Amino acid sequence: MSVVWDDIGGLVDAHERFMAGVRVDSDVRSPVLDSWKRSRSAGVEPHRLVVPYAPGLALDERFLRAADPVLKGLSAALTQVSMTVALCDAQARMVLRLGGDRRLRERLDEVSFAPGFDASEQTAGTNGVGTALAERSPCYVMGREHFADCLQPFACAGAPVRDPLSGRIEAVLDITCLRDNGDPAMVRLVREAARDIETRLLEQATARERALLAAYRRASHTTGGAGGWLGRPGHAPSRHGSADDGGHLRPVDLAVLRERAEELIASPNRTLDEVRLSGGRIATLLRRQVRGAAGETGVVVEARLLGGPRLRHPALEAQATPAGSTPVNAPAVPVASASQAPWPTGTPPVGVGITVPQTPVTAGPAPHGRAGTDGNGNGNGAGADGWPLLVGEPGVGRLAVLARRRLELLHDAGVRIGTTLDVTRTAEELAEVTVPRFADVTAVDLPECVLRGEEPEPIGGDSALRRIAMGAVHEESHLYGVGDAVRYVPSTPQARCLESGQPVLEPVLAEAGGWIAQDPPRLERVLEAGIHSLITVPLRARGATLGVVSFYRSEKPSPFEDDDLYLAQELVGRAAICIDNARRYTREHNTALALQRSLLPRGRSEQNAVEVAYRYLPAQAGVGGDWFDVIPLSGARVALVVGDVVGHGLHAAATMGRLRTAVHNFCALDLPPDELLTHLDDLVGRLDRGEGWAVENAQADAGIVGATCLYAVYDPVSRRCTLTRAGHPVPAVVGPDGAVDFVDLPSGPPLGLGGLPFETVELELAEGSQLVLYTDGLIEDRHRDIDAGLNTLRTVLAQADRAPEDTCEAVLDALLPSRSSDDVALLVARTKAMGPEQVAQWELPSDPAVVSRCRAAVTDQLTAWGLDELAFSTELIASELVTNAIRHATGPVQLRLLRDRALICEISDGSSTSPRLRSARNEDEGGRGLFLVAQLTERWGTRYTTNGKIIWTEQPLP
Repeated sequence: MSVVWDDIGGLVDAHERFMAGVRVDSDVRSPVLDSWKRSRSAGVEPHRLVVPYAPGLALDERFLRAADPVLKGLSAALTQVSMTVALCDAQARMVLRLGGDRRLRERLDEVSFAPGFDASEQTAGTNGVGTALAERSPCYVMGREHFADCLQPFACAGAPVRDPLSGRIEAVLDITCLRDNGDPAMVRLVREAARDIETRLLEQATARERALLAAYRRASHTTGGAGGWLGRPGHAPSRHGSADDGGHLRPVDLAVLRERAEELIASPNRTLDEVRLSGGRIATLLRRQVRGAAGETGVVVEARLLGGPRLRHPALEAQATPAGSTPVNAPAVPVASASQAPWPTGTPPVGVGITVPQTPVTAGPAPHGRAGTDGNGNGNGAGADGWPLLVGEPGVGRLAVLARRRLELLHDAGVRIGTTLDVTRTAEELAEVTVPRFADVTAVDLPECVLRGEEPEPIGGDSALRRIAMGAVHEESHLYGVGDAVRYVPSTPQARCLESGQPVLEPVLAEAGGWIAQDPPRLERVLEAGIHSLITVPLRARGATLGVVSFYRSEKPSPFEDDDLYLAQELVGRAAICIDNARRYTREHNTALALQRSLLPRGRSEQNAVEVAYRYLPAQAGVGGDWFDVIPLSGARVALVVGDVVGHGLHAAATMGRLRTAVHNFCALDLPPDELLTHLDDLVGRLDRGEGWAVENAQADAGIVGATCLYAVYDPVSRRCTLTRAGHPVPAVVGPDGAVDFVDLPSGPPLGLGGLPFETVELELAEGSQLVLYTDGLIEDRHRDIDAGLNTLRTVLAQADRAPEDTCEAVLDALLPSRSSDDVALLVARTKAMGPEQVAQWELPSDPAVVSRCRAAVTDQLTAWGLDELAFSTELIASELVTNAIRHATGPVQLRLLRDRALICEISDGSSTSPRLRSARNEDEGGRGLFLVAQLTERWGTRYTTNGKIIWTEQPLP
């Protein structure tokens, strides 16, 4: 931090803007800004500090023995620069202060930075001691970075001091000076000093273990037992040179014994344990209290083997060695081995290894036990020998077991959290993993935007959240339930957690007034239910806050501790990455799904030729390229289309949309089915080639890769259906009697290959027949070939008088009992027929005189149909088109009227020329006929046949 910048008021301005509620993220260092947020949430007033005082504070003697030489050395090194060294306890209350000149000490006394006073963030705001404790890491605070006005003349650096075995913060070490003397290098000094204290604490623990071991050895020699640290039995080879003997302990047996010994040390109310080993042997573990020469107290676990072959123990063999022979030395053995082994039953405990240096065991006095006894003179021992297996302290053993269980919990979290790409399910997995192994209640709160897959908005203490997952040992917790909307008040731990982005520990909820302020009546019932401790952790991933997780404890009487806070951070951190991945997937999936839904048909097709039912099922991998369509054509006909674009995702969906649009355009030209597929094949080839643009083949979505299509046109007047396909599965036809036939339709090449023509097949379908079109995902997958799928489909379809909707349900139930690995499109169309009462047809000679008779016939037919309102316009349309056909075309002329959803008028002739709508000039005598037709009709057009063409018009029915 630049002193010059601080002097000119940059931080002063930033602090004032922060207090006014303005964002200052770019102006203040992140640790300092987080501390400011915590201080503001705690209610600290910058212009007025109320610092409590507690006389007679002290740290335990063990810690002071380790810290005293380090503190004295550090204070002496800082004599020339006027800096004070302060040592505070784990609550940030100052215990002692060393060094510093008279002026600095007086200035510090004025601001209550002296022994007995509280320097925590909740009391004094941002400072070296309180911020280091809150951040749980070394920090440097200078000048205006202090939250309180009275502390800005100082610069300070603080670092937490941890117990090397438990990891718990035992104290906070601080170096403070006037701001002008401040230097960021103070952080390095205080960090190194804290590490020196931690090293001395570890040395004390090692020395204590050695003292306990010596006490056990002395007691063992005094009582005549097997003396010395005997280590792992079975290392000495037999006299034949082979170490493979049934009487030796296997490595897995020794690992199991040590794990059970760790649990026995950690259990103050147990003294014996029995362990079954390989070979039919049973080991008995005995827990003995030991006191060292200097008053150290600890525990030794002694192992005795019963049953099976007699154990050859190297130390016992050494004791039995005759005088003058070479003594046998046992190798050094760690007190708590870190080796792993399968746990025979239940869940293995968690532990850490503490290695104690051992000395070789030489020959000693022979044990008093007789051969064939258990070493205590009892004849039923069947060859039992005892040896010390583990030495330690009950507290250290408890921490070792907890550490191993925490490692196991983290492993399970890595395996079980994030198995799906669903946000809600991932949050539920976090609750399932942590209850009851870590907490008794786990609640996950997320904003709605995260659930929808959107980018998370900045989340503050007053953000609206929703509880999406909750796990509890007991249902009656009285907390907010799943689905409830939650908005935390600023004083709650959750709001402070979201505001600062740091976890918050509330060890005693009954004393947490800010937490109770959320909903006093409800939370009083929560306390009565036994919930007494809380950890809240923000769900943060990739720099964004996604929500908050709350862990409550009720069954265990002890509150959450600092070690629990670290574990909660690790668990939530892993879950946050999984939730963010699920959120991103949800966003991409919703985008692709919205695109596909916008490209697929919606609602019902406006036509009367067939009764339609359809289904589209996306694949497990997401949206794909399967599609279908029902397109009304001229002359009351309908086109049925089913296609499949290879692949999944946005590219497949977008390609599907382009092909469907192209089919619609080609249908507007009334092209024959084979000609339509030829044009579509050419289009796909051009899309693969980039449509004239240079395409990088390295791109993952360069080209369509492959597409298939089945196209059918049904005419309800003739009941004829024309079909063609491009690499697509054959359709099925179900007769009115339930007979099923798969159409023998030649398979053309998939779209995009080009070079080969497409063949068509024309069928006459009885009214009520069902035409079933589908994609390959329906009939084949990795576990079923296409023939088996077709046979199953045939069986399901073989039923008469079934509605298309029922057919769809039956087919999907039989062929897709679970979600398919490929997307599926299914289209079922039941045919209808137009009866003679809906069709009127006249064959007309090529004589202009026939036009008047034509007008009269049309008028009479419309009167019979009750469409007198359309008589005048239809008479004019028929007259104009018949006249044009007689004048400009060749061959027979035919006039046909169809009464369908619209009134259709068709004039066919033998010419292949198409009339063209044009704008006539004022002086032109002709050219206005088609213009009048276009104005009087809703649609009109031309379609070509093998014998000529048909000009058709449509008028809406009144």
